[in-house]
Amino acid sequence: MLFKTQSAAVYGIDANIIEVEVDIGTRVLEHENFQTVGLPDTAVRESRQRVKAALKNCGYDVPSTQITVNLAPADIKKEGSGFDLPMAMGIVGAYGGLVKKELQEYVMVGELSLDGGVRGVRGTLSIAVAARANNIPNLIVPEANAREAAVVSGVNVYPVKSLMDVVTLLNTGNGITPVTVDPAQMIASNQTPLADFKDVRGQFTAKRALEIACAGGHNILMIGPPGSGKTMLAKRIPSVLPPFTFEEALETTKIHSVAGVLDSGAGLVGARPFRAPHHTISDAGLIGGGAIPRPGEVSLAHNGVLFLDELPEFPRNVLEVMRQPLEDFNVCIARASMSLTFPARFMLAAAMNPCPCGYWGDRSRECQCTKAMIQRYVSKISGPLMDRIDIHIDVPAVNYKELRGSDSGAETSAQIRQRVIRARQFQLSRFAAAGERIFSNAQMGPRQIRTYCELDSESERMLERAMQQQGLTARAHDRILKVARTIADLESNVRIESKHIAEAIQYRTLDRTYWT
Repeated sequence: MLFKTQSAAVYGIDANIIEVEVDIGTRVLEHENFQTVGLPDTAVRESRQRVKAALKNCGYDVPSTQITVNLAPADIKKEGSGFDLPMAMGIVGAYGGLVKKELQEYVMVGELSLDGGVRGVRGTLSIAVAARANNIPNLIVPEANAREAAVVSGVNVYPVKSLMDVVTLLNTGNGITPVTVDPAQMIASNQTPLADFKDVRGQFTAKRALEIACAGGHNILMIGPPGSGKTMLAKRIPSVLPPFTFEEALETTKIHSVAGVLDSGAGLVGARPFRAPHHTISDAGLIGGGAIPRPGEVSLAHNGVLFLDELPEFPRNVLEVMRQPLEDFNVCIARASMSLTFPARFMLAAAMNPCPCGYWGDRSRECQCTKAMIQRYVSKISGPLMDRIDIHIDVPAVNYKELRGSDSGAETSAQIRQRVIRARQFQLSRFAAAGERIFSNAQMGPRQIRTYCELDSESERMLERAMQQQGLTARAHDRILKVARTIADLESNVRIESKHIAEAIQYRTLDRTYWT
């Protein structure tokens, strides 16, 4: 007898509906023959042991017959343990244990424990989106994944704890109520107290540069001696970023769900991610990879911040693979059997010492490094990568008076955040009026730069002089214009003035100091 159920497989951050066909033979064999076809991976092939044990421990006596499970379409590789539940339901249905003759109105995913319990799986948010896109009204998921899937409206999400819960639901329609959530409340409840810029003594220039970077989504590099506060400043960036929109939260949650790092209790990523990988990370860990590619750190930082501390300590090949996502805002990973694209629209914040000992240019301590050592150290960061960083800022050591002084006059993160939000809204209204599908100045392409970054004659002369004196590239030219546009937006100024260009140029002076 043939029985069909439906499940889903996740590829990249999207899911495809998979039809699970179970055929039961009529002849009793000496030994049960359970086969799974349709390009299953090891986890899917092993599911037959979990399914048989779960059915047995739930009171089902499965005869020793030929059982064939086909996962269609058969030309797409299937991975993961989420097919356990639909396979078990297909066997129960094929033996006549279900009232329904087919389950076309249900998609189900879940890993089975040997006692019949249902464990959580990855990617249920993407699966819920796929179910809605295919007009399938009902989704059965493990209880641990229910809040995550329920974020998608238009789909009834049924949380289950055990195999018997599913059987009862399908036979009677009773016992389990669909989960409903309020996405706005989920985002608000997931907000955590953040470190405040008021805690940082001094460093007014660096704070100003970070405000500009956050207002326009610009990449920033901080250079300074050990203990000057680079890491402390970077960790406070999330406290001044604009709040998540629902669309951004949904897109970020899909990535975290697929990667298996989503908090099951939260259900939705409510705060912009701040990822800070160690410098021993591999290129696959940073960009993503695997036989069936998984998101890397650049994708986990999507719509948030990727912080790379001690930038020259990262292997050069790891840093160079960031060129594409910094330019295109996505990562394309190609394999023999598939090519997947992960979103990677993040703000890069990096920090480094000016030399191996860390004290080159420091007024209080003498540098022990030779010119060749310094050049070798900074050359670990290539020119093309530096070109993709909009703002370079010097972070000097804090003097004693600033360190011990009162913080009563220091601005709080809330005050800075208000200006950042106002500048972002200024940008959004400008781009929306022109029908542009971009959300910050850092995302502008050459066409948008020509349209929104017009200069007067004085600003033109100033920019030309800087390009000639500092030997800046065409990409650096575009970065200066983007930063100047953001500085003008912070003042709610429609036009870019010469003072905005002058300030933007000063954030490229490290090109001349270190890389020429």
